[in-house]
Amino acid sequence: MNELNTLDKAKAIHENLISWRRDFHMHPELGFCEHRTAEKVAEILENLGLEIKKGVGRTGVVADIGTGSPVIAIRADMDALPLQEKNDVSYVSQNPGLMHACGHDAHTAMLLGVATLLANEKFSGTVRLLFQPSEERADEEGISGAPRMVEDGAMQGVDMVIALHVAPMTPTGQIQIESGPASGGVDSWFGRIIGKGGHGASPQKTIDPFYICSHVIMALNGIVSRRVAPFSPAVVSIGSLHGGHTENVIPEHVDLTGTLRYTVEDVQKELHTEIRRAFELSRNLGGDYELKFEIGDPPMINAPRAVKLISAVAADLIGADNVLPMDKSLGAEDFGVFSKIAPGAMFSLGSLISGDERVGHNPYFDIDEDALPIGTAILVESALRYLKAK
Repeated sequence: MNELNTLDKAKAIHENLISWRRDFHMHPELGFCEHRTAEKVAEILENLGLEIKKGVGRTGVVADIGTGSPVIAIRADMDALPLQEKNDVSYVSQNPGLMHACGHDAHTAMLLGVATLLANEKFSGTVRLLFQPSEERADEEGISGAPRMVEDGAMQGVDMVIALHVAPMTPTGQIQIESGPASGGVDSWFGRIIGKGGHGASPQKTIDPFYICSHVIMALNGIVSRRVAPFSPAVVSIGSLHGGHTENVIPEHVDLTGTLRYTVEDVQKELHTEIRRAFELSRNLGGDYELKFEIGDPPMINAPRAVKLISAVAADLIGADNVLPMDKSLGAEDFGVFSKIAPGAMFSLGSLISGDERVGHNPYFDIDEDALPIGTAILVESALRYLKAK
């Protein structure tokens, strides 16, 4: 495939990309429940003459195009969110309470576009397509789709892995990419502050867990500003607080849950230590506590050589002026599980609907579908250029 016409070839299948994306959008499925989505993906891949593996990571689909080494993998996530869509469009979700509010329908459609453009190409090496389940949520063991696919061998032999994510607040025709941390590692914590319950009119006869909790909350909110180095990205947030059942009874305990984010492992360990230290205040104030951590996905680190590859391809296809640095955040993304195994990078694909910003995880989320061939072309050309260079 001539790199100068890869974008033209992607534009030639624009209607297919739109059709696939809208079909997935109309039939959203939660993580590890993407049965219809996976069957649709498998059907399209098989019609292209590809051999596929189904049920990878429970509901994922994997297909190889080409043979031998090197192997470059391209990942698209397939799951939706538990949101009721409020868009007035012909392709609105048909599944009540479920919506593709993060663009995974577009990611899946673009990876099918990659398969379509590469299916009849001749090249040395292998392009592996990873249609991943459950990026948005974990299973009953607290594990999301990426590590489940790794357990099933999806990354075996992979030398590089790349991906994209739609960016609904970035103009169509631009991408954002940068080396280094591109999303945060994420752990969850679950705490219980234990006191001694009693009548609200006799607080002196109780050990009030709400009073203790107020001190713990202050300590938790001081961790990042007082205990973590200023140039080390970190977040400790409280997500829920539950205690008591009626207005005149001081309860036995109060439950708190929250999240922590980081980009380097030393900070992760430091946050765990400091959260425990905050809960230790419970004992100093006459109570007790229980605390457990659920270890989540690692940070996503964009490897410099993968970034260099994608940036050069994008510069050729859409112009160097349209290749921009990333808007960094500590939002979580389990692609970091893949890029910890093989050098990798994810770029943000501009998909702004002109004059109408749509934020992710929102019932009005939508994208400019003119972005679909651009993302498809960058993925295709990046894979081919990587294989040709080896």
